[in-house]
Amino acid sequence: MNTPALASAGTYSLGDHTVNRLGYGAMQLAGKGVFGPPKDTDAALAVLQAAVEAGVNHIDTSDFYGPHITNQLIRQALHPYASDLTLVTKIGAFRGADASWLPALGRDDLTRAVHDNLRNLGVDALTVVNLRIMFDVHGPAEGSIEEPLTVLAELQRQGLVRHIGLSNVTRAQVAEGRAIADIVCVQNQYNLVHRRDDALIDELAAAGIAYVPFFPLGGVTPLQSDALSNVARQLKATPMQVALAWLLQRAPNILLIPGTSSVAHLHENLGAASLVLPADALDTLEKIGSTA
Repeated sequence: MNTPALASAGTYSLGDHTVNRLGYGAMQLAGKGVFGPPKDTDAALAVLQAAVEAGVNHIDTSDFYGPHITNQLIRQALHPYASDLTLVTKIGAFRGADASWLPALGRDDLTRAVHDNLRNLGVDALTVVNLRIMFDVHGPAEGSIEEPLTVLAELQRQGLVRHIGLSNVTRAQVAEGRAIADIVCVQNQYNLVHRRDDALIDELAAAGIAYVPFFPLGGVTPLQSDALSNVARQLKATPMQVALAWLLQRAPNILLIPGTSSVAHLHENLGAASLVLPADALDTLEKIGSTA
């Protein structure tokens, strides 16, 4: 299903799939701190079903959300999956008993993670798997990704993974990764305020590689700006819709996966697909950003 509202934002290739540029991130469906079951399982299932009914055909997830919970919810709500639905997952971490996020980049860890995703999503092969390099609140850290990416490439050759992406990586790591495997997407933190990847986005666009910003609305600390609020007021939109629309107009290879556990908020986010920002609004918003 491809509704006119979502279609207005265009589509882009993600491996051998074509997806609407505005999708959905499932992280918030798990419990508090992305750990344990949701407070309301029926509400979580309803959000997933509403997303697909609205035309979303790109859902981002991971088996370390919960852990296992988010993938199990996706399977319960949407399996058997529509032929045009692209599920993108990620590996490279596991959850401690105290809900901590711990790196898991060894061969056994990565292999186990792929099989966990396969089992909980109920599929024979994962369409796209992002290799998440580390969890550092200060951003990506330099260092070779050859060892874990080589393991993921082996799992791809076994037919368990169709396409490979990278997450939380530097430009140098993207270049290294592209020399090892065919990379179809990069998922890094980027939004109206956090602009460190400006140059990388343009490089990937030239290469036909999707860029998927996580925390497109700021994450734990939502984007707040008087300039953003003023533009939203002038356009009779919400600040979050304006922030998402700015990302869609920033580059054609940007795919959005804003997350929510609310059907009403979901539809608000999806409304950004048809919001066109005029030149004066873009000029105002551009001044908010930082590449620091």
